[in-house]
Amino acid sequence: MDPAQWKYDAARSSLDRLLPRIEKHHADRIHNRAALWPQFKVRLINQWEQLFLCLQELYGWQYDFFYTLETVMDLMADSWLDRPESLLALDDQRIDDPEWYLSEDMVGIVLYVDLFSNNLAGLYRHIPYFKKLGVTYIHLMPLFAVPHGNNDGGYAVSDYRAVNPDLGTMEELEELVSVLREHGISLALDFVFNHTSDEHHWALKAISGDPEYMNYYFMFTDRRLVDRFQEHLRDIFPDLRKGCFSWNEKTQRWIWTTFNSYQWDLNYSNPAVFRAMAGEMLFLANKGVEVLRLDAVAFIWKRLGTSCENQPEAHTIIRAFNTMARIAAPAMLFKSEAIVHPD
Repeated sequence: MDPAQWKYDAARSSLDRLLPRIEKHHADRIHNRAALWPQFKVRLINQWEQLFLCLQELYGWQYDFFYTLETVMDLMADSWLDRPESLLALDDQRIDDPEWYLSEDMVGIVLYVDLFSNNLAGLYRHIPYFKKLGVTYIHLMPLFAVPHGNNDGGYAVSDYRAVNPDLGTMEELEELVSVLREHGISLALDFVFNHTSDEHHWALKAISGDPEYMNYYFMFTDRRLVDRFQEHLRDIFPDLRKGCFSWNEKTQRWIWTTFNSYQWDLNYSNPAVFRAMAGEMLFLANKGVEVLRLDAVAFIWKRLGTSCENQPEAHTIIRAFNTMARIAAPAMLFKSEAIVHPD
């Protein structure tokens, strides 16, 4: 047998074993969408091999890899079954026209909600202006819930499922997305997935000593290991702070904080982190967000002895996220921040 063939055989085998379990688990909800389930199923079958290979590269060495596969498949099915009918129709539209975003008719605008219209409700009165400009794509700068004070301009997220109350609510955002789409305007949001705020509920659980959530982040008691990592890392904001680690008194540990001491880097070598962030991604897709700008992509995988930037696994994670979106929310696209040199 070809040494690589076993991966493809394993992908097929895992699909054959898992799909019936997923269908049994969601039988009642699938029955309610019986006419549409075959479309999801075909996408899952067609894309599963690619997703399996990505996950195997990232987590195949772990003892509970089959559990990772099952929970990821279940997450996609659950998300698709929750997807509003209007977005299922948009999925079909985007599948029929996969290069829609490349059209010369696409015109974009980027804005801060608070500076442009004070809040989400204020954006409605500007829709005629957007249409006059020919805008078909609006990128709203970070608007998720963040701590007051230290929040890096919105890039220290404390809740991916809540809007900053100074700007509005998630319900208002969902309604705005729907109205914008009626006017031919797609919405993009920043997806800050390298790190969370130290006030995110995952971080708070880590601070409380919950071992499950302590493993969501990089937390060290050994300063020597911190120094070994730091030897190869660059300071992102050298004029503001030195080093990529911060001492946390509450946990009595060093926390990996690439950007600021209150932005805790997520540990993507833990498949639970991958699943959790994929869940946040699909939640936003089901709110009607059509484009996610992936923030700080280059930093999401750490490897001792390297700069911990632009590691191969970072690209694999994005391919895995993209494949999940193609299965569960094919209307949604990604774009990436160009934060490092193209080489």
